[in-house]
Amino acid sequence: MAKKIAIQGELGANSHIACQNHYPDYTVLPCPSFDDAFRALRDGDVDLAMMPIENTVAGRVADIHRLLPGSGLYIIGEHFMRVRHCLLGVKGAKLEGLTHVHSHEMALGQCRKIIGELALQPVVAGDTAGAAQMISAGQDGSQGAIAASLAADIYGLDILKADIEDSDQNITRFLVLSRTPDDADIADGVVMTSFIFRVRNVPAALYKALGGFATNGVNMCKLESYQPDGSFAATQFYADIEGHPDNEYVRVALEELKFYCSELDILGVYPAAPERATFKKS
Repeated sequence: MAKKIAIQGELGANSHIACQNHYPDYTVLPCPSFDDAFRALRDGDVDLAMMPIENTVAGRVADIHRLLPGSGLYIIGEHFMRVRHCLLGVKGAKLEGLTHVHSHEMALGQCRKIIGELALQPVVAGDTAGAAQMISAGQDGSQGAIAASLAADIYGLDILKADIEDSDQNITRFLVLSRTPDDADIADGVVMTSFIFRVRNVPAALYKALGGFATNGVNMCKLESYQPDGSFAATQFYADIEGHPDNEYVRVALEELKFYCSELDILGVYPAAPERATFKKS
């Protein structure tokens, strides 16, 4: 039986392309929302999920940061993908005839320049491919969509303009999620460890909690904060570090973190994507 991988959005979304690149033998299950994709994985309807977590232009995907804590799911891999957006229209549509453009809010945020140049009215959709599917069904030449070329192929649309993203460094980072942990071995090369921790909202709490990473030479690549449970009494953080928890320096840094935080939950220990080496050189 073919293995399955869940994505948020319709077929033709950028998450679909990421699955084609990294899990070509898997059957892709499109899900209307991130909640649905997480549920499909938890319920055993799929084997994995490919979830975008951040973009170099539009920033973090807030839903993933909301859903990961307490999900019971594990990060087993990461992938970086150069995102190329196209402005799509129905067959025969012209750029000058467009009045509205539909897409996911992240994609609209990544293509502000052309939206302004063409004086288009942006309309938020559930996902990029869903927007393409919608305008294909409507057959209105005034309605455009921002999506990948794969969506144009799937839904029978014309590519009115390609590579419309504001930056040629428009890169999305995806996390691969599983119901069961599949921790990388300490000998697997560069390893990433992702975790969530919580500190009391008092002076110097974060400074003290993170001091062990600095003194032990552990590189923290990402740190995001948000208020859990609708309270300002404590702050929750999501962090990515380079290193395996069994490495002496990482182990000591995590022990110091535990001393100052009220909660620590390791979400995954997985091989670093090869692109990380390129980022360090740029």
